Amino acid sequence: MKLTIVAAATLMLTSMSAPVLADDLAATGDAAEGEKAFRQCQSCHVVQDADGNTLAGRAAKTGPNLYGISGRTAGSVEDFRYSDLLLAANEQGVVYDEATFVAYLQDPTGYMQEVTGTGERGKMSFRVRKEEDAVNLYAYIKSLSE
Repeated sequence: MKLTIVAAATLMLTSMSAPVLADDLAATGDAAEGEKAFRQCQSCHVVQDADGNTLAGRAAKTGPNLYGISGRTAGSVEDFRYSDLLLAANEQGVVYDEATFVAYLQDPTGYMQEVTGTGERGKMSFRVRKEEDAVNLYAYIKSLSE
């Protein structure tokens, strides 16, 4: 697990100065399985498009709207109150691609502390235990935003 986080952080740090390419945003998971796994997320998150249509989840506002997360800079949903940790990630230009999203879901605070080099705490305490579930979640959320 720690090796996965370190590898993902290294990948992220080496890619932060390069633009995010469409290939970097490709989803390798199973969107149908991700839809099932999203049940764990919907108590805090919603996927709602720009027209206000709820595509997944409920009207939850504990966490930010996940619509368009693929290719989005961390901590960038307007009017959402992020932790200082996610704001630091935003300032450093951390962008969600599959590797970043999966590593973040498996250890939200630890991953972002590693990437940003800060000791700040994040607000998201939930962790997705299985890497496969996190990969599938990315595929599902990305499919709703295309």
